[in-house]
Amino acid sequence: MVADGRVSENTALIDIPDEHLIDRVLRRIPERPRVLASPPSASDATAVHGDIGLPYLGRALQYLRWGPAEMMERHRRYGPVSMSRSLGVERVLVTGPEAIDQVLGIRRRDFGQGWNYFIEPFFGRGLLLLEFDEHMFHRRIMQQAFTRDRLEAHLSALVPAARSAVRQWVPADAASETVSLYPTIKNLTLDIAGETFMAADVGSRRRELIDAFIACTHAGLATIRHSVPGGRWRAGLRGRQVLEQYFTEMLPEKRRGNSPDFFSGLCHARSEDGEVFSDADVVNHMIFLIMAAHDTTTTTATAVAYYLGKHPEWQQRVRAEVLASGEASTITDLDGLRDLDLVIKESLRLMPPVPAFVRRAVRDTEILGHYIPAGTPVDLAYHVNHLLPDLWTRPEQFDPERFAPDRREDKSHRLAWVPFGAGAHKCIGMHFGTFEVKTLIAEMVRAYEWTLPADYRMPWGFTTIPFPRDDAPVTLRRRSNAQ
Repeated sequence: MVADGRVSENTALIDIPDEHLIDRVLRRIPERPRVLASPPSASDATAVHGDIGLPYLGRALQYLRWGPAEMMERHRRYGPVSMSRSLGVERVLVTGPEAIDQVLGIRRRDFGQGWNYFIEPFFGRGLLLLEFDEHMFHRRIMQQAFTRDRLEAHLSALVPAARSAVRQWVPADAASETVSLYPTIKNLTLDIAGETFMAADVGSRRRELIDAFIACTHAGLATIRHSVPGGRWRAGLRGRQVLEQYFTEMLPEKRRGNSPDFFSGLCHARSEDGEVFSDADVVNHMIFLIMAAHDTTTTTATAVAYYLGKHPEWQQRVRAEVLASGEASTITDLDGLRDLDLVIKESLRLMPPVPAFVRRAVRDTEILGHYIPAGTPVDLAYHVNHLLPDLWTRPEQFDPERFAPDRREDKSHRLAWVPFGAGAHKCIGMHFGTFEVKTLIAEMVRAYEWTLPADYRMPWGFTTIPFPRDDAPVTLRRRSNAQ
């Protein structure tokens, strides 16, 4: 509930809903208790308990439908370390800051990355899929493409491009227009990614590239993990081929030139010892970077716009701040948008674009005294941390002030708020992504006003990256005095 007695728009993120037939059917699926593995006889560890759900599918349908509410229910029922089955694989679910700290901090050398099962055929050898020393080597080289000077150069092109595109969402001869916000933002962020990451106009191939990225990101949770006609897995493999061809064709020109885009930066980046990325390395990193750059930004910007539509008082605060800032075209300008920063942080708390980290045990180990055999996939459901009442005041409420200097609830634990990851795999593009979201939302509030019906709830769907199942329809009304 919120202060005026209304049900919060975020209740379904915390408690499993019972509003629709599909929810009621899924709730009635009987549990099938299971123990992951018996600890060695000499060990003091305890076994991991849980529920394996349906044959083969396990609890995949529940997650696809409920996302964080499913993980919260597992946390309440079994504690911070539990097991389940998904697509035939038994996995450990880790929730809460203390348990996640065991994996990312105390025992971090016991766990390698675990994304291969989901996305390796489609984003293979991307930075997220590397581990330990090799990961750090690639990350050190890649950081040269994310310097402040490069970010400033990208912003100088991003601001006018975003302003021009956003103002075309409502036709010049119309006062308002209902826009499917998610695909509209997705088109724009891919164009921006093409400009800032590649210095290329993707306009003529936008639909082809978007379809390829969508196919790759959705294929990771395919129930049939083989290349069969009409299947997600085959679509993902074909999408990967499209992306490889696209970036490979651009490589020779990028090797010869030295433009300020990220693609060129990767081609010319060198380690301290003079080592450079191979052509294959550059292509692999570009495919992953473009996916991360436009998919995560699209989800975050959509969530921010949703909450500003549900909370018009915050929309007005952000608009007043943006209008007072002038052009807001530099890093310093964007850093000064404090109210918008609070809204983005709160939106990332409620709907992080990547709601979990995936690891695997590289040796027999423990998490909070629970035995984890070598090879076990481990899902670090940090989204649960974002919703725990022990860490946040009334976590179901949209309350950006919780990030204000006099409250800083995100400091209740160093893993209370981790939408960009933590440790060695913390998102290398987090600053650029934040600046891009700030720019897009700033241009939206300059040009438009929008509200959402009191009974509307964003119908989030959950795959590798959350998305609105209805494409987020929003009626934008042109401001008569838009600057």
